[in-house]
Amino acid sequence: MTSHTSLPDRIVARLPAGLHRWLLRTLQPWRLRLWGILGREVEGVMVLGFADDGRLLLVRHSYHLPDQWLVPGGGRARGEDPIRAATREVAEEACCTLTEAVWLGQVKRPMPQGWLNRIEVVTGRISGAPRADGREIVEVALHDPDMLPPETNAVVHELLALWRAWKASEG
Repeated sequence: MTSHTSLPDRIVARLPAGLHRWLLRTLQPWRLRLWGILGREVEGVMVLGFADDGRLLLVRHSYHLPDQWLVPGGGRARGEDPIRAATREVAEEACCTLTEAVWLGQVKRPMPQGWLNRIEVVTGRISGAPRADGREIVEVALHDPDMLPPETNAVVHELLALWRAWKASEG
C-alpha cells in the first residue's frame, strides 16, 4: 500500500475479505443510483493488458456484473494521470504489473442510472502471474482476444476494436 492511499482505502483494506465483498455487493447499486440522481460524470480507466503471448487479461468482479468478464479498471481521482491509474488498477485487481503502458483515448458511456462514465483507455503488457485479489475480483484469466468467452461484456469488444484501430495505425 502506497503512502498516498486515501484514509478510506486504508480502512477498507483492513476489513476481512468476506465483509469487504458483502459491502461492495450491497452498496454498489446505491452508489450508482446516487450518481444518477446527482448527474455525476465519473472519471475512470479501463486497461487492455496483454501477456507476452498476446492473451488479454480479463477479470470477474465480486460485486459488479459478477457473471461477466471485464478488463481491469476502476475509478480515477480527479487529475490522476491515466497511465498511473491503469497501473494502480492492474496491481490492485490482478496483482501483477502493467508495463509499456500507452493511452489509447477516451470513451464516454452514458449509464442506465443517469450518470456518465468517462473512461480513459490504456493498453500495455502485464508481467507477473495475475491472480484475483479476493476482494473486488474473484477470478482472473488470460484469453485469446480473438476467442473471448461468451460471458465477455460488450465494452471489452468495443475497447478491443479501439485497440485494433490503434494497432493498424501504428503500421
